[in-house]
Amino acid sequence: MAGIAAATINISVSSSSCFRSSSSVSFSPKLSFCPMRAFPKLSSRSRFQRIYAFSSNDIKVGSNIEVDGAPWRVLEFLHVKPGKGAAFVRTKMRNYVTGNTVQKTFRAGSTIQEADIVKETKQYTYKDGNQFVFMDLSTYEEIRLNASDVGDKTKWLKEGTDCNVLFWNGKVIDFDLPINVKLSVVSVDPGLKGDTAQGGGSKPATVDTGAIVYVPLFVNTGDEIVVDTRTGQYMNRA
Repeated sequence: MAGIAAATINISVSSSSCFRSSSSVSFSPKLSFCPMRAFPKLSSRSRFQRIYAFSSNDIKVGSNIEVDGAPWRVLEFLHVKPGKGAAFVRTKMRNYVTGNTVQKTFRAGSTIQEADIVKETKQYTYKDGNQFVFMDLSTYEEIRLNASDVGDKTKWLKEGTDCNVLFWNGKVIDFDLPINVKLSVVSVDPGLKGDTAQGGGSKPATVDTGAIVYVPLFVNTGDEIVVDTRTGQYMNRA
C-alpha cells in the first residue's frame, strides 16, 4: 500500500459462515509502551467503612459497640433473666473518645451496631515534649498522642514497644499495650542471702518507666522482669 511505506500490515480474517475467503496483511508500527504505575497500598483506614450488627446476646468483655454515634468498649457484662419480665444484658462500658464510664442495659436479643474499629501495629519510638510518638515501621508514618490520651499506660510504655493503635472513623481513639512487657529494675532494696523464688514476701521496686512494681525479695537492681500490663503485677524474671 503506497501510503504506508515503513509499516508492515498483518490482518487475518478467518473463514466463517459470513466470510468465504481469507486475506493476510501485516502492520507493525513502532509502539511506545507506558509502564504500569505502582500505587501505594491503602491502609484499612482508607477503605469503605464496614458496618456490623449483632445481638446483645453476643456481648462480651472487650466488645466494641457504637451507641448514640460514639464508640464504646464493654468492660463488664451480665446476662440477667428475671423471674418476671424480659431478659436483659447489664453492661459497664467506657467511651473511647471521652473516657467516661457508664452502665447501660440492653434488652436480650436486641440488635446493636458494632463499632468499626481498626487496629494497626505501631511502635512507640520517643516522647516529644508532652506528646508520645508512634511510628508505622513499614510506612514511617508518625502518630502523636497527648499525655492525657495515654494516661496510666505511661507506666508500662517503653521505647521500642509495639502497640495496637485503634482507629475509628479515621481518627486515633486508643491503643493497646502488649499483655506482657519486659522492664528493668532501677531501684530496689537488695535481696538477702537465702531469698529464693520459692520464698514468700515482696518489696516495691522502681522500673525504668518510673512505675512501682511489687517484686519477690530475691529481685535486685539491674534485673529485668516481666510485668502484666493489665494488672501491673510481677510475672517472672526475664
